[in-house]
Amino acid sequence: MDPRKHPSAFAPATLVLLVVLAVFGAIIGLQLLVTLGVTPNTSIIGALIAMIVARIPLRMMASFRSVHVQNLAQSNISAATFGAANSLLLPIAVPFLMGRSDLVLPMFVGVGLGMLLDGFLLYRMFDTKVFPAEGAWPPGIAAAEAIKAGDSGGRQAQLLGAGMAVGAAGSWLGIPMSAFGTAFIGNIWALAALGIGFLLRGYSLPLTGFDINKHYIPHGVMIGAGIVALIQVARIVRSRSSDDSRQTRSVASVEHTFGFGAVCYLALATLLAFAGGLWQEMSPGMLVAFVVYTAFAAFVHELIVGIAAMHSGWFPAFAVALITLLVGLLIGFPPVALTLLCGFSAATGPAFADMGYDLKAGYILRGNGADVAFEMAGRRQQLFAAMIAFVLAIPVVFLAYRGYFAQGLVPPVAKVYVSTIRAGVDPQVAKSLALWIIPGALVQWLGGPRRQLGVMIATGLLIANPLAGWAVLAGILLRVILLRVGPATMRGYTEVFAAGVIAGDAVFGFFNSVVRANISK
Repeated sequence: MDPRKHPSAFAPATLVLLVVLAVFGAIIGLQLLVTLGVTPNTSIIGALIAMIVARIPLRMMASFRSVHVQNLAQSNISAATFGAANSLLLPIAVPFLMGRSDLVLPMFVGVGLGMLLDGFLLYRMFDTKVFPAEGAWPPGIAAAEAIKAGDSGGRQAQLLGAGMAVGAAGSWLGIPMSAFGTAFIGNIWALAALGIGFLLRGYSLPLTGFDINKHYIPHGVMIGAGIVALIQVARIVRSRSSDDSRQTRSVASVEHTFGFGAVCYLALATLLAFAGGLWQEMSPGMLVAFVVYTAFAAFVHELIVGIAAMHSGWFPAFAVALITLLVGLLIGFPPVALTLLCGFSAATGPAFADMGYDLKAGYILRGNGADVAFEMAGRRQQLFAAMIAFVLAIPVVFLAYRGYFAQGLVPPVAKVYVSTIRAGVDPQVAKSLALWIIPGALVQWLGGPRRQLGVMIATGLLIANPLAGWAVLAGILLRVILLRVGPATMRGYTEVFAAGVIAGDAVFGFFNSVVRANISK
């Protein structure tokens, strides 16, 4: 194999592995989402499978020894997992639970196309000023370091192995070790805001008796931060004077991608509206408002989820979709429109963020962009690997969803969306959202587009996990101490160890989830 030519996702042996991994990953994603309500990151599992297959003493298996083929494998299985569960099954469960089985097929078509668009847009936006390759993307770093360690061994492998052991042990004890590991990799300001958000959400009720979630404070903060974040992104896109020489895609390219994405989301929202029969239930003005708002909500949901994922490895996709639903309720859309809005919004974001993780892993394995032609060729092959997974996830979900729904197995968060639609919104909710938009916007504006303080603190507020807050802040403190008192090489050591911690947490979490899912049957 020419070392300057990136392996193809369509090479016969590689394609067979990708097809098998895609079906396997889709089934795993569906099973875990309906039984436990979570979708684990399976990218490292895909890399490990490729490493194991590479050890089979057959000539046709020799290609799997390439770190780049292993990168294609991890990109493929993670895309299948998140695509099948988050982008396909979750959205179609919303109309099913609403008693509108006639809307399941239109929703399925809409979110299937949205999933494909999601992955493509991140591919086009990766390594731009909006989503730079130098961004943290912590799970991507963990996957890359795991693949590198398996290929080269040595001290780096020892550090990674030690980190994986610590991560698995901590995860077994119930400590969110991925949060601890991320503290050594991401932006300190962004992660500190995330940790503070975790703690505020976790301790507000037991310490003060005040439940910030029931008063929709996290949602208002995220709306305010999200609006300012959107303005900041727009300013970057419009700023043609910006120096984008460090990125492989220019500001002009981002502007074109944004325009293409906006048109596509408008088209998909229109398709949903007419396939769902909204033209029979809504006035022309309200129908236009639905189409515009649905497209806007999907796009904003995608950007916020992507920003949170890039900085922290956490993305509040379920919660941000709930926010778009709350705003839709306040606008006054009827239940059938809210059903379509909620499902479509929830579908955008997970595939987008996951693609960022995988491209970050590939970027590291290909030499951090030193050879631009090789980097772009590899990135394109990763897109193909992910698209193979997305395309195969569609028939897997189509064949499986009736059986799951017939047994009452639906994603738990879909029940939250449906109960929200049926309950409507109390006028006090609108007041709370309006009130907390202001501090959310202010914090985001003060932090700027690089730190994303508003989005990150809102992400923490939306997730009830105080242990993750302590883990993040403890990791940040240890990181600062080590970098101040340690040698100049300490940063490289800590990042490899931290990647191992994240990988160990992911591997333990995956197998633990599989065991729990089997027990719950």
